[in-house]
Amino acid sequence: MKKCYIVGAGENFGLNIKPEEGDLVIAADAGYKILLDARITPDIVVGDFDTLKYVPDHPNVVKLSPIKDVTDTWEAVTIGLKQGYKEFHLYGCMGGRVEHTVANIQLLSHISEEGGKGYLYDEKNILTSIRSGEFITFDAAEEGFISVFSLTDKSSGVNISGLKYNLSEAELTNRFPLGVSNEFVGKPSSISVDNGTLLIIYPQNHLTKS
Repeated sequence: MKKCYIVGAGENFGLNIKPEEGDLVIAADAGYKILLDARITPDIVVGDFDTLKYVPDHPNVVKLSPIKDVTDTWEAVTIGLKQGYKEFHLYGCMGGRVEHTVANIQLLSHISEEGGKGYLYDEKNILTSIRSGEFITFDAAEEGFISVFSLTDKSSGVNISGLKYNLSEAELTNRFPLGVSNEFVGKPSSISVDNGTLLIIYPQNHLTKS
């Protein structure tokens, strides 16, 4: 599956990306500078450029009004979805202003609702979401902590197997963190949900299939 890489203006924890032919790279506002510093030329640059402080000299600039209902990163995902991309990798979208971090976590849920898969990277972890009828699996070599939260009011039919703490046909809500700080224990593991949307946070040294 071809990937859409989006680089935002949040904290730069490093770019571990090697875009291939057919992939799409979008810079959101000052993510443009992060990409240039990494010697990666974006295909599209989008934003109101309140952070970058100038409009880049680039052939594909989408200039947004600073008075808008969505973030620059949300608009970048919208562009990717309209071009048919289903797998999104978001860098420079954590840290800095906490409201933008929260907005980007909500964006993972939006990507899921649009039939896609989003991955949000910080310094050590990956955040992703799965929704009704979906699952994610991990290899036995995984190590460290993994947490599962409900992004919807409630998520029912939650099954967690192969971890330190397992669940069967459980219900998680967005009011109680039952799924926080689970652990890999050297077994193949999986998480699934029948109804609702789950946020899953796990280490970057993952061997995941979904």
